[in-house]
Amino acid sequence: MSLSPEQRREYRGIAHNLKPVIIVGDKGLTEGLQEELERALNDHELIKVKVASQDREVRQEAINALCEASGAELIQTIGKIAVIMRRAKKPNPKLSNLLREKSGRA
Repeated sequence: MSLSPEQRREYRGIAHNLKPVIIVGDKGLTEGLQEELERALNDHELIKVKVASQDREVRQEAINALCEASGAELIQTIGKIAVIMRRAKKPNPKLSNLLREKSGRA
């Protein structure tokens, strides 16, 4: 699923006010973290992830591994924060950041 520059810009705008819901610590990509990532993507579709490592390459590898494992699309990376998105099969209008934003603008 490749996104156009316009779609990426829209998703970055939606994610601007979000707080990170997943924080990758020293233990890396544990099973519990991956379960929480699945839940967060199913509920919210568009989320921020914080990778606490000081090493830029380690952060990028962790973000790529998260996206690959979850089937999510990387929208943006700034420093230790990454914005990722995966559309839910049945999005919850009360939890989905994408649906809430669209209904808020209408």
